[in-house]
Amino acid sequence: MAESVLHRQVVTPNKDLSQSQERIRRLVWKIAIATLLLMAVGSATRVMNAGLACPDWPLCYGQWVPSQQMNLQVFLEWFHRLDAALIGISAIALVGLSWWERQALPKWLPWASLFALGLIVFQGVLGGLTVTELLRFDIVTAHLGTALLFFCTLLVIGTALVPYKGTGAVGKLPWIGLTAAILVYLQSLLGGLVASRWALHQCFGASQLCSVMNSHIAGVVPATLATLLVGWMAWRTPALHPALRQLANFAMGLVILQIILGVATFWLHLQVEPLTVAHQAIGAALLGALVVFTVLSLRDRAAFPMAENCSSDHSTTRIHHS
Repeated sequence: MAESVLHRQVVTPNKDLSQSQERIRRLVWKIAIATLLLMAVGSATRVMNAGLACPDWPLCYGQWVPSQQMNLQVFLEWFHRLDAALIGISAIALVGLSWWERQALPKWLPWASLFALGLIVFQGVLGGLTVTELLRFDIVTAHLGTALLFFCTLLVIGTALVPYKGTGAVGKLPWIGLTAAILVYLQSLLGGLVASRWALHQCFGASQLCSVMNSHIAGVVPATLATLLVGWMAWRTPALHPALRQLANFAMGLVILQIILGVATFWLHLQVEPLTVAHQAIGAALLGALVVFTVLSLRDRAAFPMAENCSSDHSTTRIHHS
């Protein structure tokens, strides 16, 4: 996803980059990919009605591997927990490495890794509560929101560690990218609420929870417009770094695909499970692309703090001469 874009356009040989920083950067990206997979599996677990396929927690039917009870639904819930456990162990390893090698790392990194571990611990608690509280909608929504926040935290850490030299041409793009990312995050939470309350089914069936469904539909507009604005402004900035331009194009492609999947899911009344899973996975990928874009553009802006002021001065001079 965004990592491949960064490798093609940003990552260049850097002898000054410490091995410790490189090792941690690779670990962070791997955890981020595993988290994206975890969210996709979690979506599949929900649409397949497998959220309570394992009636106990943290074990499944009192076993680490419930071989006798194994079917598709049990496998989805069991694999979801397995992936979450592996991510938790990786987050602990990330904290350990960050603090052990902190002398060779940015000062903020150990604290950022500790924050990420706190999120995954909280996420584990919410995961247990989703089972013990029988998929209560507010807990399920919070479970998704925390997973997305953990995913974004990993992307911020990974992108901040990438060797990058900007061009100083970003202008207001960092704030537009941040706004788009926040709107997509909120829209994802609304989507999680729709899914956890089965609002689409209820709205079609008995005119209930239509306000929840309509809020999600209305939320498409600001999130989409903000993402398209990122792409449009990137296209109109000739000196923009190629990585930022490619990420903006990637985000625009994802938001268009997301709308298509959303419309198809709505028309088919959630009857095609792969469409629903893809809709949620693409939403998370879109959020990730916008987060990476925002962090890189903020780094670009920080490296050239006088670029915007100089641009404003030139504009004022042109107006004065005219």
